[in-house]
Amino acid sequence: MEIKKFSEGSAMTVALGGRLDAVAALELDRDFNATLKDVDDLTIDLTDLEYISSAGLRLLLKIQKRMDKKGAMRIKNIRDNVRNVLDMTGFSDFLTISDDKKTKFSVSF
Repeated sequence: MEIKKFSEGSAMTVALGGRLDAVAALELDRDFNATLKDVDDLTIDLTDLEYISSAGLRLLLKIQKRMDKKGAMRIKNIRDNVRNVLDMTGFSDFLTISDDKKTKFSVSF
């Protein structure tokens, strides 16, 4: 798992790459516990994330709930295979996804 962080004041972008499996989710959870203390605007960029396990899904939901209490969190640049997992499990209904393809291409009559 690759983790890149970019901070600007109380805003942070975290870019995840590789595989977010059980081992990586545990490591990332520990990292977020220390890192997010002063963050109130979090963006998680999944451009390079190739795989997400159930442990990774739980971690994203945990972070979303934590950030909802103190600010905002959004997920962006989700690969199709990861997006399919989020949709099939229903997690896309609970997570804030900023580049939702359904929204971008919806048509109203």
